[in-house]
Amino acid sequence: MRLRRALSSIIVAATASIAAVAVIPTASADVTPHYYVALGDSLSVGYMPAPVPGDTNQGYADDLYATLHAKDPSLVLVKLGCSGETTGTMINGGKCLDRYPDAAHSQLATAEQFLRDKGTQVKYVTLDIGANDVDGCASGGSIDPVCVTQGTVTITENLQRILNGLTVVDHRLPRSVGMTYYDPFLAAWLTGATGKAVATASVSLLVAINAVESLLYSSYGFKVADVATTFHTLDFINQRTVAPFGKLPRNVADICQYTFMCTLNNIHPTVAGYALIANTFARKTG
Repeated sequence: MRLRRALSSIIVAATASIAAVAVIPTASADVTPHYYVALGDSLSVGYMPAPVPGDTNQGYADDLYATLHAKDPSLVLVKLGCSGETTGTMINGGKCLDRYPDAAHSQLATAEQFLRDKGTQVKYVTLDIGANDVDGCASGGSIDPVCVTQGTVTITENLQRILNGLTVVDHRLPRSVGMTYYDPFLAAWLTGATGKAVATASVSLLVAINAVESLLYSSYGFKVADVATTFHTLDFINQRTVAPFGKLPRNVADICQYTFMCTLNNIHPTVAGYALIANTFARKTG
């Protein structure tokens, strides 16, 4: 009940604010493999719009895997994420049908089955999900608060189902980490006075969504990789220079440097941006 009241208060505040892909290292037959399972949306599969649009092996899961594999050479990366996934499609399917077995049809069902099958061999789980539930709320150069509020309610309900499904299957709970999101809509700052107002409002709304997700992750035993803080999301005060845009608030500068938002109007990170996210996760997997 206390959790429900806390989630409700966050949502109200938001309204007021306006086939699995695995990378398998060579290992001798007598070594028992361990697994890192990466779950989520396009960030979890390293999507980038350039130089060729598509999923890559340069995402945060790949970078984090390299760090973890150096400590455990038996570790296998299993990427179950799906570009375009929402909290709803993660539960019910409808995206990336070729990625999941016919018996499952959804990322969550596939993950649950993998956790059941591999048990204690699963050493790490990471999750990012929810951005696509509210991504369409900032179209047309403005933010639709009703859309954000409904999206936040949907995230709250569905993320509880997702986390419950994962943790019921694995009572032992591996080193599981969920992430907060950075704010790509800070790029609106570049468009003038109206854009600055949109950028400021977008931060307030993202704070509420991240608070909901962080509370749920913690409630289910997940650690939280605070990517929003890594990207200095709240820092409008300090400034730094990013070519070719000049001097910008620190949070806007990070979005311009570490995502494609200011150049291609695309929310996804660059190689350097994914590396930053991976480092944030790495601090929570030790």
